[in-house]
Amino acid sequence: MTEHVDRSEPDLDGAPASAAVTPADAADAARLVAFGLQPRLQPARDQEYAELLRRHREDPAFARLADAVAAGLGLVVLEVSPRAGMAVTAAEDSVFAVRMGDYARRAATDSGDRFLHGLAHLAVAALAFPRPEDLADDGYIGRVTVNGVDAFVRQACRRLEERAGEQGENTDPATDAPGLEAAWRIWARRSATGATKDARRPAASTTGIVAKALTFLTESGFLQRTGDESGGTYRTTARYQLQVRDMAGAAALAELLDLGVVPVTDGTPSLLPAEDGDDLELVADAGLPFHAPTQP
Repeated sequence: MTEHVDRSEPDLDGAPASAAVTPADAADAARLVAFGLQPRLQPARDQEYAELLRRHREDPAFARLADAVAAGLGLVVLEVSPRAGMAVTAAEDSVFAVRMGDYARRAATDSGDRFLHGLAHLAVAALAFPRPEDLADDGYIGRVTVNGVDAFVRQACRRLEERAGEQGENTDPATDAPGLEAAWRIWARRSATGATKDARRPAASTTGIVAKALTFLTESGFLQRTGDESGGTYRTTARYQLQVRDMAGAAALAELLDLGVVPVTDGTPSLLPAEDGDDLELVADAGLPFHAPTQP
């Protein structure tokens, strides 16, 4: 498995002078990155993809070239392996980055619901990999359901409400309050299922918001739908595990886990808050931890 390292400034100087980069090499490297931008494409089902992955593994010069192409597109390479393919995530300033505000608009919701959509994505990640050892185990498969994620968030809301009551802060939070503190009241007041004449799940209900998040993650190759029980059941993929590892230091995710709604051990620091005081607000321009799905 390729280590997750900072590839923002790829070093091509280490390539031997005799290993001149040809246009064909550049085309192959770009082709590999293009495969990586098709997250639902499995290397085992595409011979060319599998061959380019093998070349990346065995040819250091080609690996540096492919990583440089990815970096030039604003992509961070998380892993290059047969199990995950070329797994990339979009840097904050990348053209491939998905913004929470854009995601909310595409979900046909009021812009004020961006807090709820952000919280839904945090909850899916926390519930799929509740313990550091689960996140570190390449063989671990997380499972989530629409109703389960909604119940998890509502339990977290109750925990946050209790905490606010203990601190004598049962009023609307200040504008500089953490994102979760600002979002729990909105989620708790929103109907879980709502009601429509034809029994459809309203998009603005909390289960509708969770379903939208899970559907988007599925379309992005991070989850696989396995059934219809509990509003829809899903399993994680290797790519999603890598994405959650990449965001595991985010303070908002750590705050959600620290509520103790799901059991989390403290065996490693991988799920602890970042030390640089990351902003916790789920603002409209905050980048989601993945790139927009690309059609093959």
